[in-house]
Amino acid sequence: MSVYYTSTDHFVLLPALLLALFGCATLIFDLFIFPEPKQRRWLLLFLVLGEAFAGVAFARQQMFLSGHGGDLTAFNGALVIDNYSLFFHWIFLATTVIVGLISYKYLEVRDEHHGEYYGLLMLAQCGMFFLASGTELVTIFVGLETMAITFYILVGFLRADKRSNEAALKYLLLGSMSSGFLAYGFSILYGIADSTRLRDITAAVAARDPYDPILLLGIATTAVGLLFKISAAPFHMWAPDAYEGAPTTITAYLAVGSKAASFALLLRLFAGTLGSARIAWEPLMIAAALLSMTIGNLAAVTQTNTKRLLAYSGINHAGYILLGLIAGNPTGLKGVLVYVLVYTFMNLGAFLVLTSLTRQGLAGEDINDLRGLMKRAPGHALWMLVFLVSLAGIPPTAGFLGKYFIFLSLVETGHIALAVVAAAYVAVSVYYYFRLVKAVFIETEEGEVPPLATSLGTQIALGVTGVLTLGIGIYPEPFLRLAQMSISR
Repeated sequence: MSVYYTSTDHFVLLPALLLALFGCATLIFDLFIFPEPKQRRWLLLFLVLGEAFAGVAFARQQMFLSGHGGDLTAFNGALVIDNYSLFFHWIFLATTVIVGLISYKYLEVRDEHHGEYYGLLMLAQCGMFFLASGTELVTIFVGLETMAITFYILVGFLRADKRSNEAALKYLLLGSMSSGFLAYGFSILYGIADSTRLRDITAAVAARDPYDPILLLGIATTAVGLLFKISAAPFHMWAPDAYEGAPTTITAYLAVGSKAASFALLLRLFAGTLGSARIAWEPLMIAAALLSMTIGNLAAVTQTNTKRLLAYSGINHAGYILLGLIAGNPTGLKGVLVYVLVYTFMNLGAFLVLTSLTRQGLAGEDINDLRGLMKRAPGHALWMLVFLVSLAGIPPTAGFLGKYFIFLSLVETGHIALAVVAAAYVAVSVYYYFRLVKAVFIETEEGEVPPLATSLGTQIALGVTGVLTLGIGIYPEPFLRLAQMSISR
């Protein structure tokens, strides 16, 4: 049978093509056109230009969906562009642009400004594209590994830093093991359906007993692979070391972009393809959610390194997001999307402030490095307060909105005990977030402290994340409509 590359295939794939082409072109330009460190600022503009072209392509797809009312499928159903996937594509794009903007100054301070960095950011986003839009197992797995391989490189990007090298090696070894679990799970699902298409697997799973041993094995191994990617307990062991050793800008990208992409796939698989077997996988997800909230919160209380603290905080937040999947009703699914959206901006914002603390010879990762920030940089201190309050889930910030819909969905579906436990852990998280607030506003730094490492890009990124963290909480209606539209079929 002949296979043709149609105009629809091109239209669906265009954003990923643009990201891949600009990413590869960045590597070539770095080698031949801008070899000097001072010239590499132009590569940042190249990233922004590539993201602008991709944004235009996404906007055209959004307009098509609005005008025609149907989803766009390509390559015989291997890829789909729908409101759900576009919701995540915009998150990936915003995350990549923000991380790119804050990276130039950071890499300059760390004396690790290499041009391939910007190309790898776009190639990672290219992998994320296939996680959100993939509807075929091989396509999804290739996208997942494209994203993972770029992150293995980026985590170890500080070549002279042994912590960064060690973190990258640990991440590579554990990540490869999780990919093996996921590939094994996918192979079982393929065997059950005799197809790699999610629509065929959905029908095959619905026709089987949820407690069929082969199906249970496929669900369990698939879940293990994906729970690793979202750093949910008990598969979280890679996150603290990877977060601490990676460049702070990449820690932000890993904590937000990789997690959002993995949740996009997790939700499509478990709420859609494996939805008929909910009775089989729900206990597994409940255990993962409870373990994530317990380990994440209790471990974060004892941390003195801010990146490790936010790593355990991220494990805790993964548990909360899983609760929306466990609820499984429209409110819960909307809550998952809202939570991922607000987590993106409030967590990025917190890492932005930490990035500004980085100076020559000082990583700026200890809680004590935040001392006296209110006196040194009142703007950064106030934004940090907004981000930490939002991460704790206190109104009127966006973080409260995310937790509200998760709790509401649990109550609506009768998971009262889970809602009570989750609410109790909010109090624990307030304690360790406000340890940072105390350092920023109450404690003082002795001696002369160098100015923050900031730039115009950092100021723009800080303003965008701060305004959105407050704005989504104060006026949530447009974002709630967007999330509702994204889960509607």
